[in-house]
Amino acid sequence: MIEFETHPDKYKHWKLSFDGPVATVSLDVSEDGGLNPGYLLKLNSYDLGVDIELYDAIQRLRFEHPEVRSVILTSAKDRIFCAGANIAMLGASTHAAKVNFCKFTNETRNGIEDATDFSSQKYLCVVNGTAAGGGYEMALAADYIMLVDDGASTVSLPEVPLLAVLPGTGGLTRVVDKRHVRRDRADYFCTLTEGMKGKRAVDWNLVDEVVPSSKLADRATEKALEMAASSDRPDGAKGIELTPLNKKVSDNEVTYDNLTLTFDRDRAVATFNIQAPKEAPPSSPADIQAAGVAFWPLAIARELDNAVLHLRTNEAELSTWVFTTSGDTELVAAADQTLLDNADDWLVREITLYLKRSLKRIDVSSRSLITLIEPGSCFTGTLMELVLAADRSYMLDGIFEGSNIPAAVLRPTGMNFGPLPMCNGLTRLETRFLIGPDMIKDIEAEIGNDLDAEAADDLGLVTFIPDDIDWEDEVRIAIEERSAMSGDALTGMEASLRFAGPETLETKIFGRLSAWQNWIFQRPNAVGEEGALKLYGSGHQAKFDKNRV
Repeated sequence: MIEFETHPDKYKHWKLSFDGPVATVSLDVSEDGGLNPGYLLKLNSYDLGVDIELYDAIQRLRFEHPEVRSVILTSAKDRIFCAGANIAMLGASTHAAKVNFCKFTNETRNGIEDATDFSSQKYLCVVNGTAAGGGYEMALAADYIMLVDDGASTVSLPEVPLLAVLPGTGGLTRVVDKRHVRRDRADYFCTLTEGMKGKRAVDWNLVDEVVPSSKLADRATEKALEMAASSDRPDGAKGIELTPLNKKVSDNEVTYDNLTLTFDRDRAVATFNIQAPKEAPPSSPADIQAAGVAFWPLAIARELDNAVLHLRTNEAELSTWVFTTSGDTELVAAADQTLLDNADDWLVREITLYLKRSLKRIDVSSRSLITLIEPGSCFTGTLMELVLAADRSYMLDGIFEGSNIPAAVLRPTGMNFGPLPMCNGLTRLETRFLIGPDMIKDIEAEIGNDLDAEAADDLGLVTFIPDDIDWEDEVRIAIEERSAMSGDALTGMEASLRFAGPETLETKIFGRLSAWQNWIFQRPNAVGEEGALKLYGSGHQAKFDKNRV
């Protein structure tokens, strides 16, 4: 079982250091520290274990170090920044492992950009040696790229000519969409195995600056301080420690403090049950700070995040995720109001951004998503986002016969109208109602009101509202139908339907790039017995099928 929790004391591959407003995150990969046996992580190449540590470091910099306003991302090894994803690891991995690895790596790179754009924690990548493939893709996630001018160090994306695959963690998209490299130049660069260095790399906007070796450290510090000066992160604030989750794993269940996963392996279903807060949330920034990781919105963001990663990696055959909730709607609404009332506080901002990222991780997961809104549920505000994220939702009209539990309701809050956008830059409501804003205005007018099944249906918030006579059969058929269909076809359908509206850098990476990467990773030109990925380093030439399919 792969675990996604770690701590700097346990890092094998990264070093963290701090100097006032500047943190330095240095890649120093342990060659024999791979997540699985059978390969060495040479030349600062990485596997999933290396990325798990980087993700942890990014999260801790945001929550535990409010004083950090800029981050230097660099290598602790001489003359090598990062050789990218380890090729031997990729060659030996299953298709599912490769795809999950690349998806998590993409999300981690996006987390760097999210910190820059929304947390005012800017990243400077100091490429102090050769950066190839995923190594350059890591640099591309930063706000500013500084390359050592030593006559040898280059940046490159050599996957196409060397491995018959493509840069799997957003490199192509970031070169043209983020760095604004001309398409013809990008075409040349991405088919050039040796990469580019020096003045041409700057002229083509592949990097921002080249600096001689003798001046690199001083110039990096100068630039990092310059970037830090424009940050709005607070002086003198105290961070909160991201302590380990209270997670317990058994054969058919995973439990956290506020979330339980249960597995029905016969029907390939994982059911999430999210519990509402058990008491009124703190209302002031000082009290939120004191509550730390026990503050319910932060706790549920962390637990959802970990649960999704656990299922993706360790429970690949559970192809349908069903979302349920339980508890007091009023307490969920109060937690949302606390976030909205204190939105200017740095910690509340980070918690809201974490909720946003955790919900995005659900959106891009290749699983069927079904939400069940039953009596006793609390799909309010932030948790109502799970209704909007679902491929289908079912809300019971009325109550179950013989039950004294009141009928289910939905309650919108201000959290549904801006703070939690999808990868397309729109809220889930805006994505749902692209036809125009009138439907959204009608829903916004209901903020704070409890909507029964008929009202929710009239407003377009749910898919079906069966009564208690039909409920069991309709839900059962929906779930069993999903498990009977091709997972490949469902994944393609769901991903195409979920991200309506404008295309962004993120939707390109997760939609276009991930889809083609998924396809290319199965092609004989890459992974066949005579494919480039299999033969790389053997001295044998790959044999390509020249047909363009």
